Amino acid sequence: MGMQNENHYGTRSGWLRAAVLGANDGILSTASLVIGVAAASTTREPVILAGVAGLVAGALSMAAGEYVSVSSQEDLEKADLARESIELEEMPEEELKELTLIYKERGLDANLALQVARQLTAHNALEAHARDELGINEVTQAQPLLAALSSGASFIFGGFLPVLVAYFGPLEHMEYVQYAFAVIFLAILGAIAAKAGGSNIWKAMIRISFWGTVAMVVTAAIGHLFGVNVA
Repeated sequence: MGMQNENHYGTRSGWLRAAVLGANDGILSTASLVIGVAAASTTREPVILAGVAGLVAGALSMAAGEYVSVSSQEDLEKADLARESIELEEMPEEELKELTLIYKERGLDANLALQVARQLTAHNALEAHARDELGINEVTQAQPLLAALSSGASFIFGGFLPVLVAYFGPLEHMEYVQYAFAVIFLAILGAIAAKAGGSNIWKAMIRISFWGTVAMVVTAAIGHLFGVNVA
């Protein structure tokens, strides 16, 4: 019987996190902004303008923030790898013992742990230490540009949905229409993310819808509290 391909959801963690976070932020922040302005506005133009402005600013902010954050992670990883490379050159025996101890702690007996450590060191010492000592591998390795593009693009996609609702929805009941559609969008996003990540779909849908509701209710309340009509 041939080997079957297995689905490992951990390999999707990087792009999935950035995409879900961006789309979720796009839907939630844009819808909340539109709801807040709609609560204090009697015309459609300020509502649409607020949505578009929030969409553009949010996408740029999300992409820039993700790039800076992941770049910092990448800098730390490079510094760790550089230090590890120096240690491998200057203290090869100590590094071999360190790798052997890691494998012993994972359940291998002393002889087998030493044998594995020696073979992996001979194959690629830095790769072995990066993976098993530092926790750096191809799946988890920081990719700033990819993370920034994923976050920015997904924010635009998510934020565009509330803007469409603001353009076509009835102005008189804009707050409620925005809320209803935003919850639907968030629930769908939660289901897609859960399906892609192999987690419970209903749990993800309820969680994202609940916190989305909290954010939009607070924003609408602020709009009503100010009670300023935007002509």
